[in-house]
Formats: sequence, structure tokens, C-alpha cells
Amino acid sequence: MTDRRTVAFLALGICLACGLIISSYFLGSAIKEIKMAERYVTVKGLSERIVEADLAIWNISFRNSANDLEELQRSIDDNKTKLYNFLLESGFPESEISSMPPQITDTQALPYYDAGKGREYRYVAVTRVTLRSGDMANVKKAMEKAGQLVSAGIAIGEDSSTRFSFTKLNDIKPEMIAEATKNAREAAEQFARDSGSEVGAIRRATQGYFTIEDRDAGSPDFKIVRVVTTIDFFLSSH
Repeated sequence: MTDRRTVAFLALGICLACGLIISSYFLGSAIKEIKMAERYVTVKGLSERIVEADLAIWNISFRNSANDLEELQRSIDDNKTKLYNFLLESGFPESEISSMPPQITDTQALPYYDAGKGREYRYVAVTRVTLRSGDMANVKKAMEKAGQLVSAGIAIGEDSSTRFSFTKLNDIKPEMIAEATKNAREAAEQFARDSGSEVGAIRRATQGYFTIEDRDAGSPDFKIVRVVTTIDFFLSSH
């Protein structure tokens, strides 16, 4: 009986020892994997493009003044016709030209109106005509000739403006994201070489916002498109 108990205890001890050895092996492997998972580097990748705007919006405002509303309307119509003809003769289709109803101010209705001082004109109207075109070269050419409007008696308002936009961002997004990711990996590889490691898979990636800005104040028809990605790469030892 004693021998049987001894053999049983011995077998049990061997099983426990084997279990501890196996558990230690798997625990060691898990700890190693956890430590490896903690080794990563965070880098940023930049992609930048200079593109030409593909949409121009030219807002042209002009003022007319008169003491009679019928006279005011006639002068508005005359100036609008001159402006439309200028744009049509510049090669723009009528479908790209639009206008808003004039904003008319009755100066005698203003709270600070002084009847004693009087005014040269009672009514002042501001009219806005908008050109919306994708022909960048022709828009810039027409803007250079805008002095002809002044010579024709059109008082162009100070609030006239031109806005150039780039609307084809979706066409270049994939290439720019790929380029930013490639630049980020190159930065990670440089870090890995310096630290005696190797770059592994992507742990986490965050795409930044795309920004579109004028290339400079003198050429707003050219834009700089930028995107910055932030990527975590796993690192492994050689």
C-alpha cells in the first residue's frame, strides 16, 4: 500500500512539474508578445501638391444714384447691359453670368438724415453681377481689362472680389494619402536604423485634414494642397 501511494504522489508531482514548465513557457511567450506590442514609433507623413484652381467666381458690384426711382432703374439697366456685354464679348457664355436684384437705399429714410444739409441724390443702388467660370485663363484676361468698365461709366464697388477654388480634391486624395504614408514609413525606418530595430506593420493610422491655401498673395489661382498623416509602426529587434 505504501509503495502505491509513493508512486501516486510521484506521478502527481511529475504532472505538476510538467504543468508548471508548460505554463511558464506560454506565460513567457505571452509576456514577450506584450513587450513586443509595446514597441512602436509614432511618425508623421506629409504630402503636398501645387494645383491650379478650376473654378473662378468674380463678383462685380456697381453703384448708381438718382433722385427718381425710374431714372435710377434706367441707369442700373444701362450699366448692367454694359457689364453683360463686356463679359459676353470676353468669351463667357450667358449661362455663367448671373445678377441679384439691386439693393436700394432711400437716404431720406435713414435715421441720421439731416434735411437741412440735404443730399445730392436721394436714392443709392448697389447691384451685383457674378461670373462663375472654369476658364481660368479667360477670367484672368477679362480681369486685366476691367478698366474698360470704368471708362464706360461703371463705378465698380470696393466690395467687388474674385475667388479661385480647387474643386477636384477627391481626384488626388488617394495618391496624396499613399505618398504621406510612404513618407511616414521612411521616417520610421530611419528611426529604426538609429535604434537597431526593424519596422513592422502599422499599429494605428490617423489621416489629418486636407488643407487648401493660396500659393501666395500674388497668385491666388494656384493652390497648395496638404495632408499630414500620423502613423504608429510596430518595431522589432533584428
